[in-house]
Amino acid sequence: MLISDFDYDLPEALIAQHPATDRRDSRMLVLADTIHDRRFAELQSVLRPGDLLVFNDTRVIKARLAATKETGGRAEVLIERVTGRTTALAHIRASKSPRPGSRLLLADAAEAQVLGRDGDLYSLTFSVDVMALLDTWGEVPLPPYLNRSATDVDVDRYQTVYAKHPGAVAAPTAGLHFDERMLAETRAAGVGHCSVTLHVGAGTFQSLREEHIEENRLHSERFEVNQACCDAVQDTRASGGRVIAVGTTSVRALESASVSGKLHSYDGETDLFIVPGYEFVSVDAMITNFHLPQSSLLMLVAAFAGQERILAAYRHAVREKYRFFSYGDAMFLTRDTLS
Repeated sequence: MLISDFDYDLPEALIAQHPATDRRDSRMLVLADTIHDRRFAELQSVLRPGDLLVFNDTRVIKARLAATKETGGRAEVLIERVTGRTTALAHIRASKSPRPGSRLLLADAAEAQVLGRDGDLYSLTFSVDVMALLDTWGEVPLPPYLNRSATDVDVDRYQTVYAKHPGAVAAPTAGLHFDERMLAETRAAGVGHCSVTLHVGAGTFQSLREEHIEENRLHSERFEVNQACCDAVQDTRASGGRVIAVGTTSVRALESASVSGKLHSYDGETDLFIVPGYEFVSVDAMITNFHLPQSSLLMLVAAFAGQERILAAYRHAVREKYRFFSYGDAMFLTRDTLS
């Protein structure tokens, strides 16, 4: 397979630059036996009592920091992963790559020393607690296609209402459509909830570099699937319900914990690359946003729903002027017919 097989034409005007007025105000394309145009507020119409929604409860950190090099030049630090109280892995954007041993002044509040480099990432040690520094001086790391700085609105809206464990540098965006009322409504309707944690890295926005898909390797992300979620999945399946992953990150966590052929609790790393031909073990349906052309996430949803069906759905979404990407509209993907 070639990455060019997963391309589609997207007018720039359809890239959502700001969130909807209310979380549930987005549209929802339902891909089942055929294509259905719905509103996300109608999610209950495609759920059934006994289904299980699996959320990713990672919390986005304010991972972007302005920096000044010792030479006086400007730089930008984007934390990829906090590895200790005063250490982190980061992307650094500067006119010239910083050398090991060099220092960066961060927001007139702290220093970071470059310890070394591993591929695209720099290993940094900070003069202060990293999380405290980010909370006070960091900026919400909006996706590059938004082409703007974060605002106070983004601090709230580029975060799910159920976010719990800090560590992500990109939001699990399918979850942005849920508000507290919808969570309560789904529970009241007999739909179960459980959570996994996968800390989304900045690599989620990186392009695949090799034209032949099998020659690419995905970035690694830390995740945890606990025993309570495993039990909920097993009980749901046993009673005839569907396991519905909220977002591709929840899919990746569940399937990474199922590589043995059965879901087990797991706490570690995953670089699982899901492409057409993959056999899903633990996911029966999913809620997701629309993904970038030629991206690994588009390949994941194509693996689940079928490449031609997904590309046809995307062409339909473009014609109907759905809003795309992180702040855009949602899709509900199922292999079932709608009841």
